[in-house]
Amino acid sequence: MTSTVPDPRRLASTVAACRELIETRFADEIERGAAAMLLDDGTIHTGTAPDVVNPAVELCHEVEPLTAAFRLGRTVVASVCLAREAPGRFLVLSPCGVCRERLAAHGPNVVVAVPTRADPAEPTWLPLHRVLPHYWAAIFDDVPWR
Repeated sequence: MTSTVPDPRRLASTVAACRELIETRFADEIERGAAAMLLDDGTIHTGTAPDVVNPAVELCHEVEPLTAAFRLGRTVVASVCLAREAPGRFLVLSPCGVCRERLAAHGPNVVVAVPTRADPAEPTWLPLHRVLPHYWAAIFDDVPWR
């Protein structure tokens, strides 16, 4: 399965947009997070999770950019989620199982940011099919994972 990684400048812009949302929306709060997604038309959409009383109804940071892509009829080509650990330090959160499932709808070549082994604040980009090599729906003919 081949993968086309987006231009490194676009990936860097996606990470920067995610950091900017955290810094502007949560200026005084240390431990907050956000997500950003690069769409196939080159636009970047960001999102964050609202605070709720009942943890059972919390949303992932990725929900807002994913629904924007759907609303616009666009495909997600890259996704990053960050959590601010300290001022100026943002940890890379690899996509959870729920977000992997949501991103799978955009195909196996979506690239996702995962932390490097050397520094959890340094993103490296992997296609979803490498992060999720045995995707359950790949056995069906109408799933774009072949």
